[in-house]
Amino acid sequence: MATLVGVAPAVSRRRRMLGPALAIGGLAAATLALHLRDPHESGSWGYCPTALLGLDCPGCGGLRAVNDLTHLRLADAASSNLLLVLALPLAVFALARWTLDEWRGVTRLPRPRTTWLATTGVVAVLVAFTVLRNLPGSWLAA
Repeated sequence: MATLVGVAPAVSRRRRMLGPALAIGGLAAATLALHLRDPHESGSWGYCPTALLGLDCPGCGGLRAVNDLTHLRLADAASSNLLLVLALPLAVFALARWTLDEWRGVTRLPRPRTTWLATTGVVAVLVAFTVLRNLPGSWLAA
């Protein structure tokens, strides 16, 4: 949990909103591009270096999952990259919270223990997901 520090009135709202606006705009552009150009076609967006080595990384299938989500195919998206589909609501929440904080001029300082626990948890999930999806016959494979 982050600590609320207070309001920073010295910076204009327009200036504070630049980061969230650029992030949202970039994500929207990338999502639109993935909607329009199908990553299910081999090589249409290049090749993942780890996949070329025979290893499915935690991100493998992420482009296909986003494409599937833009076509409202949730089961297909989960089949392409379950971790991305499960993490997406958390990412949307974090982006919304950041945007709202910037709008209000609120600064949150992360607590070191919370940051350490969250980082350790994310790394553990990524490692476990990578191992599980690379097991022979795994249904998590990209």
